[in-house]
Amino acid sequence: MSSLKTKPAKTAPAKVVLAAAAADIVLILAFAAIGRDAHHREEPVLGVLLTAWPFLAGAALGWIAARAWRSPLSVLRAGVPAWLGSVVAGMLLRALTGQTVVLPFIIVATIALAVFLLGYRLLVAGVARFRSK
Repeated sequence: MSSLKTKPAKTAPAKVVLAAAAADIVLILAFAAIGRDAHHREEPVLGVLLTAWPFLAGAALGWIAARAWRSPLSVLRAGVPAWLGSVVAGMLLRALTGQTVVLPFIIVATIALAVFLLGYRLLVAGVARFRSK
């Protein structure tokens, strides 16, 4: 009788996972800080955290749903889920907590978070391709 063992899912090295997660967090915080600065909002630190938390929670949901730790620098396997999670869940959480959710903000957040969360992963992929040649 043969044993039907499945291979455990491969996971990226811990330092790569932590670096990608940290990059996502820093970039979402930067998005919130830039937005608050553009609108001349007060309370720089607390305000940024209050603005960013729904997007951070959404990105975390995207990471979990996609198991992004397996390939955290992949645009498709980690970047897109983090981006869509941050925008969709982030906007839902903002709406549920009485924060502003208007179409222009949704458009700006969608574009800015795509540039941030997909952009650095595209750069990493480009550098890796360049180095392999």
